[in-house]
Amino acid sequence: MTLHFNSDVIEQAKEFAAKNNISLSRLTEFLFRKITSGEYKTLEDLPVSDWVMQVAEGKAEYKRRTSKEMKEEFYKSRK
Repeated sequence: MTLHFNSDVIEQAKEFAAKNNISLSRLTEFLFRKITSGEYKTLEDLPVSDWVMQVAEGKAEYKRRTSKEMKEEFYKSRK
C-alpha cells in the first residue's frame, strides 16, 4: 500500500507518535481501526475530525499509476 501525505503532516504525526511511544505505522493502523469500527458514519463523527479538517488541503485527488510509475516517483523523492 502506498500513501502520500504532505511532508509537514508526516513530521507532525511522527512527533505525535514518538511522544506517545508508538510507531507511525501503529498510529496509522489505530486510526484506520477507529474509522472502520462502525461507530462513525462521517468524518464529522470522528474524534479526530477537527485535526483532519485542519490538515486537509482541499479536495482529494486520486491518481491511477502503474507499479513502475510509483517506483520511479518513490526513487525521485529520495534524491
